[in-house]
Amino acid sequence: MTDDTADLEPATEAEPTPEPERDTPGNDEPTFADLGLDDRILKATRDLGYEHPSPIQAATIPALLEGRDVVGLAQTGTGKTAAFALPILARLDLKQKTPQALVLAPTRELALQVCEAFERYAANLRGVHVLPVYGGQGYGVQLSALRRGVHIVVGTPGRIMDHLEKGTLDLSELRFLVLDEADEMLKMGFAEDVETILADTPDDKQVALFSATMPAQIRRISKQHLTDPVEITVKAKTTTAPNITQRHLVVSYPQKVDALTRILEVENFEGMIVFVRTKNETETLAEKLRARGFSAAAINGDVAQAQRERTVDQLKSGKLDILVATDVAARGLDVERISHVVNFDIPTDTESYVHRIGRTGRAGRSGDAISFVTPRERHLLKAIEKATRQTLTEMKLPTVEDINEVRLGRFDDAITAALQHEQLDFFRQVVAHYVDEYDVPEADVAAALAIVQQGGEPMLLEPEPEPAPRRGRDRDDRGPRADWSDRGDRTDRGPRPDRSDRADRADRGPRRRGDFATYRIAVGKRHRVLPRQIVGALANEGGLGREDFGRIDIRGDFSLVELPAELPAGTLQRLRDTRISGQLIELSQDDGPKGSRGQHYGGKSRRPRS
Repeated sequence: MTDDTADLEPATEAEPTPEPERDTPGNDEPTFADLGLDDRILKATRDLGYEHPSPIQAATIPALLEGRDVVGLAQTGTGKTAAFALPILARLDLKQKTPQALVLAPTRELALQVCEAFERYAANLRGVHVLPVYGGQGYGVQLSALRRGVHIVVGTPGRIMDHLEKGTLDLSELRFLVLDEADEMLKMGFAEDVETILADTPDDKQVALFSATMPAQIRRISKQHLTDPVEITVKAKTTTAPNITQRHLVVSYPQKVDALTRILEVENFEGMIVFVRTKNETETLAEKLRARGFSAAAINGDVAQAQRERTVDQLKSGKLDILVATDVAARGLDVERISHVVNFDIPTDTESYVHRIGRTGRAGRSGDAISFVTPRERHLLKAIEKATRQTLTEMKLPTVEDINEVRLGRFDDAITAALQHEQLDFFRQVVAHYVDEYDVPEADVAAALAIVQQGGEPMLLEPEPEPAPRRGRDRDDRGPRADWSDRGDRTDRGPRPDRSDRADRADRGPRRRGDFATYRIAVGKRHRVLPRQIVGALANEGGLGREDFGRIDIRGDFSLVELPAELPAGTLQRLRDTRISGQLIELSQDDGPKGSRGQHYGGKSRRPRS
């Protein structure tokens, strides 16, 4: 397969369809009820805080409900998941046990995200079964679910192909097929797999294809497999105000509350909104903040309107400093006093991000937006930065020293303010009386009054313990590790999925050369394979991360890839079954240029020079 990035063109506005009002909604902004969805699905959208459909949803949902094929040109973050998920749910036949809908996604992260969205939208539909199918998860779980019966399958092309070859996935009664982020699937080398899957499905199925761009290969797939599609082009509303400072903090999920507490200590804020994903989390987090001495309250979709209005009024008046909220609060909330927005849970789409941070920086004032990003959510950060064309500056977790410095500074400010108080002379007399009566130095009296004011709580935090020394040689002593510079920029190789089944590599340090072994895969220059396709396929199917790849050497009809020497047996098996550009890679550990296999290498070392 050739490099499809050469064919990529910026998406242009589509020619008007026979129903132009879908592409350009009228001045009266439509609601989800206007799109023809049934009451159970409408209730789910209301419960999630959705008030009005995004442009891609307003244009796509009616077309899909009518049974039309659709080509949607839309960036990540425009709300396209709901655009295809809601009409599919509305038309499901819950009595049919074989899969009715198949969604193909380029990465396991996106597949899981789409599955979670289907489950949220189906909250009021009893008995809907959605199954994620991707590399890195055991076949047993997937086979058991398929035997019980599922309505919707969301998967990566490689694992879907495996099930089709094994005969474990029956698509003979498929009614709906969605290609999500089709251009990304091409970049990762899944083009042949996608075409094979499409050919193995019923001719009368309904197809929706979504892509940020329209390269020639996707245009060809559209003409071959879609019937008279409605073409819809929507650009994301991703403008952020220039007066908002945008930062992000990489933090693990268990550390989030501690990280937020430290930020609240060091940031000079007036009012703040902290956004979380779920209703339960609003109450839980608000309670934890109150226990730490902050003035916080929660609002979500379950809070009565009268209570919500009282809470917002308290935020406006300064009686309340922190509002913990779901996205319901991001729509229409206008409080000039909000100086900071914190995305405690980073949003999964860029439009939500823009709505959220737009709650600060009102009326021309400056604002701050801070987003917490777990290691597994880096792809969401990249999507936001790409769509908004803004870089979210990485910030460091405030240290104990930072917090203590701020506390001492505030104590100094409190003393300075008290020196201007009208009752200062009176309290001078009180202190003088105590000094004369008990013969105690004035400095000791001042210190004692500070202790009384502190209320028994320590003013300063204890220093953090020194980290345990790392075993083995220091990084600088190990010499340079092979990097990616000889294989193209990271962006050329497609997205890399984070690993969900391993500890964060950052806790264990970088790999050393001895940690790697060389593996042979049965694709090479003859198959027109590129390094990014190898990385994308192996990472996706094996749950590998960037640090798990060493050198990649592409030869005539095979390639050599450095991977961790101690790969689990299950991971090895999944990698052996991986396909790149439609070719089974037959991964095996390489023994170097010894014996008959050495003839393939022309007497050269199997390891490129450092």
